[in-house]
Amino acid sequence: MTTCTDAVTRLTGRPVTAERPLSGALAEVTLNDGRVVVVKRADDPGATRAEAAGLRWLAGAGTVRVPAVHGHDGNWLVVDRVTEGRPSRQAAVRFGRDLAALHAAGAPAFGAPPPGGPADAYIGLAPMRNEPGTDWPGWYAEHRVLPYLRRAVDQGTVRPGEATDVERLCERLPELSGPAEPPARLHGDLWNGNVLWAADGDVRLIDPAAHGGHRETDLAMLRLFGCPHLEQVLDGYRQQAPLAEGWADRVGVHQLFPLLVHAVLFGRSYAEQALAVARGALTR
Repeated sequence: MTTCTDAVTRLTGRPVTAERPLSGALAEVTLNDGRVVVVKRADDPGATRAEAAGLRWLAGAGTVRVPAVHGHDGNWLVVDRVTEGRPSRQAAVRFGRDLAALHAAGAPAFGAPPPGGPADAYIGLAPMRNEPGTDWPGWYAEHRVLPYLRRAVDQGTVRPGEATDVERLCERLPELSGPAEPPARLHGDLWNGNVLWAADGDVRLIDPAAHGGHRETDLAMLRLFGCPHLEQVLDGYRQQAPLAEGWADRVGVHQLFPLLVHAVLFGRSYAEQALAVARGALTR
């Protein structure tokens, strides 16, 4: 079996002088030139390929900063270590502007994977299919909401009778989704844990589930799990790219996808939140 040290040496061309485990699948490794990198192990080869392709696609926009990829193979990914600092209002405004510019960099289609990335990717530990589509409401229902709803029902996390509320929302998405927008270049899993406030004063984004999507989905996920100085982030975003009228009323529609993913992974409490969001959106 390949060890972390062996993988890092092979992928970076540098011997390892120290290794510090951060979790079962994550380690911090020091190379012989003094650089410190983070190493992630994955069981599914598609996961490392998807993450590496996503990081490079986000970096290619030249907007929000991400850790550089130093190498990957079927089971290992090596990226820059980010030295963390403290959130600040100034960094939040800058992050908002950069996030708007990232979204504006665009994607070939809703659901388009990053160049070189697999169609069968992941969001966190959950499989996520990147299947391109041209119509956001239909694509969002078919490829982002309903697959996880079905899994939640199969698991017993959502009861069959409750699923009808989400299905009704999917049917009404064309009227609830607001003005049509072009596909945005999304981070795709933009909860607070994937937003690192670096010591140099800039934000870094990690662990993307990158794909072409609706820009309001990234913003809705930031709000779902909390983000320091979120109002300043939104102020910076709107300075760069105003949001469509009624965007705040659509937050729940965009939160439905991550909530159902969490219901599949973590259970009933997230299912209840997803159902409440769907019912709330249906009353608007």
